[in-house]
Amino acid sequence: MDDRQFRNAMGKFATGVTVIATEVEGEGVHGMTANAFMSVSLDPKLVVISIGENAKILPKINQSNLFTVNILAANQQELSMIFAGQLKEHKEVVFDQLDGKPVIPGSVVQIACEVSTKHVEGDHTLFIGKVTDIRIEDAEPLVFYSGRYRSLKEDTPVTV
Repeated sequence: MDDRQFRNAMGKFATGVTVIATEVEGEGVHGMTANAFMSVSLDPKLVVISIGENAKILPKINQSNLFTVNILAANQQELSMIFAGQLKEHKEVVFDQLDGKPVIPGSVVQIACEVSTKHVEGDHTLFIGKVTDIRIEDAEPLVFYSGRYRSLKEDTPVTV
């Protein structure tokens, strides 16, 4: 199997869209769009993010030892595109704070984390984050499937 086939196969898993953010003292906030995120444990409350070895945010998380996961709302596609480097035009993004960590206002969920441990696997680093605070909004999530942004349609019955 080649790289494209693998990427296409992984793209068939519908995911939410997140922006991972961190803040380094004196350097400001850094963020990137990602869908490689999942919960790990309820006790203690842990999540994991996967960051590529070439991602600019990787050394920033290593330095700050903290990150946030911002699960984007359906109306935040432009933010996803900004942090994925898909927009040529520079746009200023304003961050709020949650437990002293940068979060994106209006996100469906904002999760503040301290790095608990990290594992280098293949061409990515997996950061296990201890959740220090959570904020939840009542909004529809932004969804990504098969290389495109999607939205959820409510009240669509699923036949079993």
